[in-house]
Amino acid sequence: MFQIKAFVFNFASENTYVLFNENKNAWLIDPGNVSEQETKVLQNFIKENELNVVKIVLTHAHIDHVLGLQWAFDTYKVPVTMHKDDQEVLDMFQISGMRFGMELDHINVNIEYINEGDELDFDGEKFKIYHVPGHSPGSVVYHNENQKFIISGDVLFEGSIGRTDLYKGNYDQLIEGIKTKLLILDEDTQVFSGHGNPTKIGFEKQYNPFLR
Repeated sequence: MFQIKAFVFNFASENTYVLFNENKNAWLIDPGNVSEQETKVLQNFIKENELNVVKIVLTHAHIDHVLGLQWAFDTYKVPVTMHKDDQEVLDMFQISGMRFGMELDHINVNIEYINEGDELDFDGEKFKIYHVPGHSPGSVVYHNENQKFIISGDVLFEGSIGRTDLYKGNYDQLIEGIKTKLLILDEDTQVFSGHGNPTKIGFEKQYNPFLR
């Protein structure tokens, strides 16, 4: 059984997740830690629970989701998983930082690209990959069917959807992807979003004003 721990980090109140199992293996998802204090809180949780980080997983590469990426890669020395269509977004990291008054170094990590239809194995548990662009060109959702949850990044939120006014954003594309790939899932499927509270597919189908 998986457990998931959420941390709210940086200027955007971004959700960084540590997903772990009874074997104490863990995925570090969207490391957005930027301050020394945030990094200490994240690192202490991993250390105190004796977790072995086996993969760094990105839903997408917007700055608020990757502020701690270089630290995570340097610390745990494991590959980074993301969709190839967000490589150009990751390459804009320094420029994005300037817009927020932040002087950042170029990110240099080992990346394993994933695509629509791929499956990731986590100690025998399968995670299906859905490519749902529109918020960013390479936004992906990770779905564990067995335990009924998805990591949705900034694709789907409680009562809302990801903004589409950023680089290569596309409202129609995002809505189409959500409706055809996510809303068809079991209504009890939990949604762990990139910002805000967890929700469920059934709730969003009924109450999300963008999806009616």
